[in-house]
Amino acid sequence: MRIEKIYRYPVKGLTPEALDETPLHTGLCISHDRRFALAQGDAPFDPARPEFLPKQNFACMMAHPRVVLIRSVFDPHDNRLAMSAPGMPALSANPTTPEGRAAIGAWMTRFLGHEARGQPVFHDVAGHNFTDQVKKGVSLFNLNSLSEFETRIGRKLDPLRFRANFYFNGLAPWEEFNWIGKEILLGSARLRVFKVTVRCPATMVDLDTGERDCNTPALLFEQYGHRDLGVHAEVIEDGRAAIGDAVEPL
Repeated sequence: MRIEKIYRYPVKGLTPEALDETPLHTGLCISHDRRFALAQGDAPFDPARPEFLPKQNFACMMAHPRVVLIRSVFDPHDNRLAMSAPGMPALSANPTTPEGRAAIGAWMTRFLGHEARGQPVFHDVAGHNFTDQVKKGVSLFNLNSLSEFETRIGRKLDPLRFRANFYFNGLAPWEEFNWIGKEILLGSARLRVFKVTVRCPATMVDLDTGERDCNTPALLFEQYGHRDLGVHAEVIEDGRAAIGDAVEPL
């Protein structure tokens, strides 16, 4: 088995950024993955005491399909986040400063329009990641499972609908579910797989149009009796993973 693609998602719900390689550190996410998020005005998120909240508290594909039309690029060296979207002026701001976050928050709120609730706030909280899981880690996606699913439903699906960190090949469809509770090597890092990834309405969204065009969760349940595709793992020993590196169950 080998790693085919690596992605991070600096802003929750927004553009994936491809990586050739990445360090992996015990108990952490990929650096800058889900680092930033726009919290809805009615979300009970307290940056002074950051805790996990379900994704519907934030701007995300599940609740706001049109966010896929936003194109964002984060430069961690210069701390600049560049954003563009149809009908919106381009924006470049520093998401690590109060002024920059205020400008980004106002821009995204304007884009959301009537879908914005209260006064949304754009966050960057040291040590916190706006993941969909309570436990920090990475997500892994077996491309052969997707291929088998596509054959069953008679259509192709962009793998990026599923917003995984690591996409890999070389394993029989659905065999990754047998990794739950077990350890794997990802490049030179050691991970423990702790759960399957239950798919939500975010995967229904066409990434080019921002429209819901395929009821992926329902189709998964229709075909397999579950809504799962992919797995989550926690890093338990530091290492490095690159495209082409091996994925090995232990």
